[in-house]
Amino acid sequence: MHTIERLLKGFERFQQHYFEDAPALFDSLRSGQHPQTLLIGCSDSRVDPGLLLGCDPGDLFTVRNVANLVPPCHETEAGRLHGVSAAIQFAVEQLRVERIIVMGHGGCGGIRALLARPDPEEAGRIDAGQDFIGPWVRIASSARRMVEQSLSHATAEQRQRACEQAAILVSLGNLESFPFVREACGRGALTLHGWYFDLQAGALLAYSARADSFLPLVCPLRRTSPVCG
Repeated sequence: MHTIERLLKGFERFQQHYFEDAPALFDSLRSGQHPQTLLIGCSDSRVDPGLLLGCDPGDLFTVRNVANLVPPCHETEAGRLHGVSAAIQFAVEQLRVERIIVMGHGGCGGIRALLARPDPEEAGRIDAGQDFIGPWVRIASSARRMVEQSLSHATAEQRQRACEQAAILVSLGNLESFPFVREACGRGALTLHGWYFDLQAGALLAYSARADSFLPLVCPLRRTSPVCG
């Protein structure tokens, strides 16, 4: 089946389920959305948040970008557009979500690009006007530095995984740079979470500040996997 035909067939199944077999959900959604969760995930085609988490339409307010990154808060400037920041503000101030989840994943191409690209000082040969990936993934440059300093003798796979997880923490820290996020967290109306989808093992991990580590939320089906000890 051609790709476009597969997509159309998929919409027909969606249409049948939500508008014919079980129309009550969209009857309620027509008047507006009320998600309780903002999920910031990666654009990677293998890690669709709604599919991974078994969600219905209306459950998640979702932002997807390369490497699931959150930029630090900056004042709005002429010529600068802040799509991720605008979505965060809308979710917190208008939708009043109760939680924000930053969900990274194994085998992330954006993090691979971060680890492979030269440092900014060495990148002068790249035409900045034509390189959108480099400046974006450098949001997580502190994660790269941490990995280079602490895991210099690790394998490439180990450094990749460590950087994927460290980048989640960078994004969580950047979330706290937004005044409206800090205010909502301060009054207990909002919580922040860092999740990691282990694509290889089929497991879901979450960052624990107490353990300073990513611990299993959902173990892989193979109970002997090292992900769950």
